Amino acid sequence: MGSNVTQSDANVLSDRQAISPSQSEAEIQEEARKIRRLQMMMNMVMSVISQDASLTVDEAAEMVGNSRRAALTMFPDKELVYNLIYKPRLQRLMLERFRLQ
Repeated sequence: MGSNVTQSDANVLSDRQAISPSQSEAEIQEEARKIRRLQMMMNMVMSVISQDASLTVDEAAEMVGNSRRAALTMFPDKELVYNLIYKPRLQRLMLERFRLQ
């Protein structure tokens, strides 16, 4: 469906590794774990929105808002990255699913 996060998306999210090469192996692994968790969460949200026929537009919008808050809690300094990667995908999905204008 195209909602999967590519490796390049993950690289953008973890650009701290490039900025701070002195990160410990544990910090790098924790960052990778958080990225995988974010990817899984966003894939699940997109799957539910696209596949649950009983979901209302208000419930879907609430899921989008909650996923945004969760993503920014995990990566507080990455709002721009969220807006570049996930926001357009979620907007397109909402438009397609609910035929919004």
